[in-house]
Amino acid sequence: MTGQSVVVETRNLTKIYGDGADVRALDGVNLIVRAGEFLSIAGPSGSGKSTLLNLIGALDRPTSGEVIINSTPLTKVRNLDRFRSQTVGFVFQTHNLIPTLTARENVEVPMYESGLSGGKRRARAKELLELVSLGQRMNFLPNQMSGGERQRVAVARALANHPAIILADEPTGNLDSANTAEIMALLSELNRSQGTTLIVVTHNHEVARATRRVITLRDGKIQSDVAVKSAFESDLIDFKSSALGQAILQNDGLPEEIRDIAPRLRELLERV
Repeated sequence: MTGQSVVVETRNLTKIYGDGADVRALDGVNLIVRAGEFLSIAGPSGSGKSTLLNLIGALDRPTSGEVIINSTPLTKVRNLDRFRSQTVGFVFQTHNLIPTLTARENVEVPMYESGLSGGKRRARAKELLELVSLGQRMNFLPNQMSGGERQRVAVARALANHPAIILADEPTGNLDSANTAEIMALLSELNRSQGTTLIVVTHNHEVARATRRVITLRDGKIQSDVAVKSAFESDLIDFKSSALGQAILQNDGLPEEIRDIAPRLRELLERV
């Protein structure tokens, strides 16, 4: 992966909210994402996950620091709306489909400013819906589809303009476990077969475990950045970010029943 081009880079990225008691949502985050990566940004509520995604997607501006997409600093982009539509695909927790449009028409929406003819827009939408296994549902309205199917339409729509990167903010947050597994399998397959670069924000450990790299945020800073090689290693990453994991690492406030094995646990946690 080290030979791949850099799609996203953040340099000392900081975001502060508020006038009086300021909230430092991000605190000097440095991150590099290369073409073809499939990674997740995990962490507890308030850790800065969605703030980071919004800054990468040019939906918000940093207090200081810089976001660079495909070698272009966002501060140098004059028309951010056009840049977003041409460079970034978004998938949100709620699918945000237009209820009066069919699946095909929803996928066409981002292409209206691309200059494509109606025929080419329809052909592209059909191709993408077939890619997400919804070819037979392209003329269905959102209320005629299941939650998982609607999210598949949202994924197809995010791919419409051949984006350099797809940003997914809690894409399975409103789905049951079966549909969650299906959506993550779909994203994994898109990454494998299409080379799509994907960043998924999630608080769900199972979702993070399905990606290839897990970045854990805490208090606006990157706590860990680990390539996921096995389920065991992924479990260790999750445990490391927990209150007990932090107590073991700091050798402070340990429950009496684990003090004997704490040194061995600490050694394992320090490896990830």
